[in-house]
Amino acid sequence: MYAIIKTGGKQVKATVGDIIRIEKLKKTDKKKVEFKDVLLFSDGKVTHVGQPILKDAVVSCTVIEEGKSKKIIVYKYKRRKNYRRKRGHRQQFTAVRVDKIKI
Repeated sequence: MYAIIKTGGKQVKATVGDIIRIEKLKKTDKKKVEFKDVLLFSDGKVTHVGQPILKDAVVSCTVIEEGKSKKIIVYKYKRRKNYRRKRGHRQQFTAVRVDKIKI
């Protein structure tokens, strides 16, 4: 059983018991989070596809941690122009555990 949810401008496959990393959620003071933008649900036999989202479908999750990913280096360079720029970036994330999928 899995569902495809939309969060942070991306689509993520959520299976019960999985820990997924998503874009940082705004102000997650609470431990429980519900995603209502469910695009697809499948139980192995029947697949329900939303147009664009499924009504009454909810994915319940528990917030595990918030943090930053590993640093990536963004290096810009133009040959023969003496142009070099080196910047680093660490993407913020929220890790959640999928507790249940209700349709």
